[in-house]
Amino acid sequence: MTYFVCMRFVDEAIITVRGGDGGSGCISFRRERCIPHGGPDGGDGGCGGSVYLAADGNLNTLFDFRHRHLFEAQRGDNGSGRKRTGRSGDDLLVPVPLGTTVCNYDTDECIGDITEPHQRLLVARGGRCGMGNVHFKSATNRVPRRCTPGEPGDERRLALELKLLADAGLVGLPNAGKSTLISALSAARSSIANYPFTTLVPVLGVVKINPWKFFVMADLPGLTAGSAQGAGLGTRFLRHVQRTRLLLHLVDVAGSEIQTAADGVVTVEKELAQGSSGLINYPRWIVCTKADLLSPDEGDRRYRELLKRLNWNGPAFIISAVSGQGVEALKQSVMAYLAGEDEHN
Repeated sequence: MTYFVCMRFVDEAIITVRGGDGGSGCISFRRERCIPHGGPDGGDGGCGGSVYLAADGNLNTLFDFRHRHLFEAQRGDNGSGRKRTGRSGDDLLVPVPLGTTVCNYDTDECIGDITEPHQRLLVARGGRCGMGNVHFKSATNRVPRRCTPGEPGDERRLALELKLLADAGLVGLPNAGKSTLISALSAARSSIANYPFTTLVPVLGVVKINPWKFFVMADLPGLTAGSAQGAGLGTRFLRHVQRTRLLLHLVDVAGSEIQTAADGVVTVEKELAQGSSGLINYPRWIVCTKADLLSPDEGDRRYRELLKRLNWNGPAFIISAVSGQGVEALKQSVMAYLAGEDEHN
């Protein structure tokens, strides 16, 4: 089971949804030889269809909305004689990926979140049906020539924003080893190269412990100074860590001096603190990477010195996604934490 995101990842979209108009009522009179007092028999119109956003687990981007922006439900048919009601319009289900936040584009009102499988969210209600003249018959008006038109359906512009749903999110400076780690732990394949911003779009991978236990990990584009204000990939990155349950903060301990690595950790912490939703308060573990580039003694020395300079008392690991050092222990610890079995909960 693998989740992947194509390079043309789209995590924002603006669409217009329109409920179907209700059908109008009918003015009709019954005239038959055997029924001398036939009277009015105009039927009601049909109700217009409504527009729903429906969760689709097979989608992971909003790319389908890049070229199609209008979604309109079917209108109701008009009523007819012999008290026949018009056919109601069919509802329109618009599939969206899990993690989609829906807001009214014109008022900034949050309409809802699509976070559960098979969830449906009503975004445009269909118009009510019109009434036929049969409803207006009375003792003083036996020949009513009155009916009501169907009401128009709701119409609104929606701003869709995708926030990935993952159990664990990888954060860190560019080129910290996030893509290599998720490739080692799952079947997901990110672009990997020795330069910053190799990963330009989020990638999801399923990390399996056994056939019945697994968690979803997100490889997210790296943070840089000023990301909270939009620098680099900016808020497009921060948006996707808002729904993770655990942040794994990856630090390259082999590619620079320890003080430089520690400064990089502080840089990421500042961006998480300045971002929305209190990201700095999320559970976060330090994961030192690229241990295969160091001797065991040098790697252990750098690992301990980094934690000392950061005054770090939380969970920490040193791993190599290339050689596999420490990867299994990290995977098991994350699963235990997410299952509520870890002492750090």
